[in-house]
Amino acid sequence: MLEPKVYIVGAGPGDPELITVKGLRILQTADVILYTDSLVSEALIANAKPQATIIKSAGLDLMQIVDLMIDHVQNGASVARVHTGDPAVYGAILEQMAMLTQAEVAFEIIPGVSSVFAAAAALSAELTVPDLTQTVILTRVEGRTPMPPREQLRSLAEHHCTMAFYLSATLAKTIVEELLAAGWKETTPVAIVQKATWPEQKIIRTTLSHMVRAMGDAHISSHAMILAGWALDPQLLSSTEHRSKLYDKTFTHRYRKGVAASD
Repeated sequence: MLEPKVYIVGAGPGDPELITVKGLRILQTADVILYTDSLVSEALIANAKPQATIIKSAGLDLMQIVDLMIDHVQNGASVARVHTGDPAVYGAILEQMAMLTQAEVAFEIIPGVSSVFAAAAALSAELTVPDLTQTVILTRVEGRTPMPPREQLRSLAEHHCTMAFYLSATLAKTIVEELLAAGWKETTPVAIVQKATWPEQKIIRTTLSHMVRAMGDAHISSHAMILAGWALDPQLLSSTEHRSKLYDKTFTHRYRKGVAASD
């Protein structure tokens, strides 16, 4: 039996099997399931216990959502607030946690698989490649939500590392313009994964200069993760370059004594 509080659960990117074991246990035992029905798989919510109260939140505003959670917890119920992906990344949970804190209602966050990692898996890509890029920037393009002055896209792009763009499918042209202005090559590999891990998942591999046309041809304007950088080069799988030293027999660490390389 769960403690009466709010469990903010990361549901993962879409595939019902990509929720964590702990997240699934909470979903199966919570008294109330409050979930984002426009983004979370119905197959996942079907794991709720038969007597659970199921509430869809897509049509509710913040106050309605928080009031429901507070009322149920204060009446002795456990509430699973189910978010897509991982709640910590563009999950809009800060305002919920602040209001729950003010109401003295306990909460716990259960992490989930973010769409950036689901997209990388779908692409068979490693986002951090030795001697190529060791940094990943997770960001979005400025739209109705403004970006802080020091996080303007062109400035971020000047690092020339792997970049992952959330919530930016309708602003693909801006991505191209700003990355090119930051000195990126037109031939830089780009991959777009729409609805990663869902049955209708769609993958596009292209280059920076052709990205806008490729997305238009594929009719992708929402629910897409855009990944850019040389770590997305599909040729890396057939190359012998950029290999990690971690498993090299000459590389020593506390658990393995290295073998001297032969002349």
